[in-house]
Amino acid sequence: MKRKYRIGLEILAPITLVASGVAAAATRFYDYAFRRVDYVPDAAADKQKYADEYFEYVNWFNSVPSEHWTLHKEDLENHVEATFIPAEHRSDKTVIIAHGYKGNGETMANFAKMFYDNGFNVVCPDDRAHGTSSGDYINFGWLDRLDYVEWAKMVVDKIGNNSEIVLFGVSMGSATIQMTSGEKLPPQVKVLISDCGYSSLDEELTYLLKTQFHLPRTPLTQIISQINRRRLGFSIDEVSSVKQLQKNKLPIMFIHGEKDLYVPTSMLEKSYAATQGPKAKWIVKNAVHAESFWINPIEYKNRVMDFINQNLFK
Repeated sequence: MKRKYRIGLEILAPITLVASGVAAAATRFYDYAFRRVDYVPDAAADKQKYADEYFEYVNWFNSVPSEHWTLHKEDLENHVEATFIPAEHRSDKTVIIAHGYKGNGETMANFAKMFYDNGFNVVCPDDRAHGTSSGDYINFGWLDRLDYVEWAKMVVDKIGNNSEIVLFGVSMGSATIQMTSGEKLPPQVKVLISDCGYSSLDEELTYLLKTQFHLPRTPLTQIISQINRRRLGFSIDEVSSVKQLQKNKLPIMFIHGEKDLYVPTSMLEKSYAATQGPKAKWIVKNAVHAESFWINPIEYKNRVMDFINQNLFK
């Protein structure tokens, strides 16, 4: 019996070490990917060539007249903040812009100016765990989607019942808009624009684990999901743009870079197939992740505004 017990321990010990090592790796990855950072990371090397143009937009964003909007003001754990830029001339058109991973409202300055120049009021939130909003962990759009419903309601309250609202997002913000589409939105929300969003968080994590870290999906995503359920209250497999889009009836335009290595175009195809409303897609040649605007800002603006106008004034 003692010899059998000793053999059992000899077998169990390395298994335990492996299991604890996997759990530690999953925890490190979770903290790396989900924990907030209080700075905006530098742009990827392939977008550094746009830096001068980008900072010109940021300077405009910080100099144009604006207001400060807040959701859940008295709730220290859930308060969310936004910059509101009123149109130069009184307008019923408003765009709500969702930023990308580890960004903030300011990082959407180029898109804010694009809409502003076309007569829109602009709302640029800092999503949870970003910018000046509360939160310790990034929720990848799943909790944010409910805030965007509230932002839309605030626009109606402040601008009026004649409001015509566009929801626009890039990267994680794009997925956030896709997920928001499945919620009960005010009737004033008319059009959605989604630039390079992922189809689901599980698929996105699986893809990045494989391509960026050369790690398997199993069991890492299961452990990551357990950690996230403890910290944010939901599992990874709940976070699905595709499932939310299946409930959507609003017009939506999908934009995606042909050479996107962070969110592959196969995810665009899944999201495009899922939505039930009027839809269009534009795959931008030679564009990497979130580069479509910068390759040709004029064409980008024209295509986006054409889709919006076709669906606002049909």
